Amino acid sequence: MKKRHIALGILGVAGAALYLNNASWLATPQRDVPFYVSHRGVHQTFDPAGVGRDDCTAVLIDPPQHGFIENTLPSMAAAFAAGASRIEIDIHPTTDGEFAVFHDWTLDCRTDGSGVVREQSMMTLRTLDAGYGYTADGGETWPLRGTAVGAIPTLGEVLEAFPEGDFLFNIKSNDASEADRLLAYLDARAVDTDRLIVFAASRPDARLAELRPDLRRMSRARIRACGLSYLAWGWSGHVPEVCHDTVLVLPANYARLAWGWPTRLETRMASVGSEVWVMGDLDRATMNSTGIDTVGQRDALPGRFRGGILTNRIDAIGPIITGNP
Repeated sequence: MKKRHIALGILGVAGAALYLNNASWLATPQRDVPFYVSHRGVHQTFDPAGVGRDDCTAVLIDPPQHGFIENTLPSMAAAFAAGASRIEIDIHPTTDGEFAVFHDWTLDCRTDGSGVVREQSMMTLRTLDAGYGYTADGGETWPLRGTAVGAIPTLGEVLEAFPEGDFLFNIKSNDASEADRLLAYLDARAVDTDRLIVFAASRPDARLAELRPDLRRMSRARIRACGLSYLAWGWSGHVPEVCHDTVLVLPANYARLAWGWPTRLETRMASVGSEVWVMGDLDRATMNSTGIDTVGQRDALPGRFRGGILTNRIDAIGPIITGNP
């Protein structure tokens, strides 16, 4: 009986230590309020249900409530004005040494052009109408045609237009040399890379790590590896190396499983140069997730959460949450 009491006492002490080591309420918040990561800026929305990777979403949009088109300067300006702290944009190298900011791999869906984006010159891309392919009624009307001729910007133009803005660059290929090209492009313009995070596939991600190990990077594989490693070791307070200088992205419905969620987790990640972001609920059937796109989803997050809120609808939740008009 005495040994049993001793064992129970040891377990109790260990349990208390584990709880206190991961108690969120004992950690100091990293910021006063959460911050918003705007996916695509202010853009034309669509129902993502059943949409495949290569489907043309421009022909699936909801009836337009505004004239903004993703990855354009007006779209980014509207997102920052609505309360975004960081905007995700997509980048492609061009044949004349530039980087074009455009979502799709090809031009055929959204524009009046055709072909692979990276096989074009910037001079050619500037002649295109970025709003040409959008319809909400199966092609009966094309409400954005003619509104965005010459609107595809270069990466340099984006950085010049928003010198204080933070960005998430999405490298669209798995070509390792694109990392060299991007860093040379940024260095030539003396861009402060502390304001940047780069999302890339495995090869450019690995090359970025070689060339600029302190640059914050994301990849699907790294997000998954960080999450699983932290789930295994986070109870001890240890942050695995795969979680350094990156972003831990958690589905809202599973975030509570992360040790120290939310404040202790945010503090630990900040200590290794990383951030914690939350996206929408993970659908167990499809294993897909969207953003935190409604005020209800935002309000369901813990009141102490001070990390990033990944959203497709900064225009809907940003003004309400931040108090902007």
